[in-house]
Amino acid sequence: MSIGHVVVGSGPVHLIALHGWFGSAEGWGELPQRLARNRYTVAFLDYRGYGSRQDETGDYTLAEISADTRALADELGWDSYALIGHSMGGSAMMRTLADAPERVTGLIGVSPVPPTGLPFDDDSWALFDGAAESDENRAAIIGFTTGNVQPDAWVQQMVRFSVANSRRDAFGAHLTSWATTDFHEEVPAVEVPLRLIAGARDPALGPQTCEATWLQLYPGARLDVIEDAGHYAMYESPDAFMGALGHDLDELP
Repeated sequence: MSIGHVVVGSGPVHLIALHGWFGSAEGWGELPQRLARNRYTVAFLDYRGYGSRQDETGDYTLAEISADTRALADELGWDSYALIGHSMGGSAMMRTLADAPERVTGLIGVSPVPPTGLPFDDDSWALFDGAAESDENRAAIIGFTTGNVQPDAWVQQMVRFSVANSRRDAFGAHLTSWATTDFHEEVPAVEVPLRLIAGARDPALGPQTCEATWLQLYPGARLDVIEDAGHYAMYESPDAFMGALGHDLDELP
């Protein structure tokens, strides 16, 4: 079975990009257009129930994303690769590292969910859990995680993208896996570059969360903060995002 994805570039450095809960293989802002294509080859994966794979069913777990990531690498003929993960893709990249550490050459997390999961109070869980069926909940989450500074038209565009690029039941099922699964003790010592990018306006997965989770678990990691962005820096502040990402990519072997 072919794994749905989009490949950009033809360079010798191989990366697999793991999208966020509201994303897809096409949900990376200007990143695909601004890559140094002669240096990097990036495979943007779609999860089951997302993007080009909306008709595919599955378990909708981090373990499944990891298995599909490794299967995609096999399909592409890549023995090794770096990983870039946005939001829930950050947790998925660490699941992939735990499952195949010998293949991973570097890690870049963008507003990344840590491998510990995230704590939710009852109201927050109700908001997120209801987002599978309620577009209003999706809008509220996007607004909150971008600091409530974006115009409504921008937020609604993000909502429409999410709805068009994910099947509602798959979207809802993925929440339990990335939000409640703690597998950090299964992650081996990180001996490859680990870089984090977070938007200062993101109250959920911004710098404070990264410092309290990622940097405690992995002291060798480096955190870059984008001051004028929230959870979706690739859309909110593309120049600053590409500057930080370019610095991180340059450190990959």
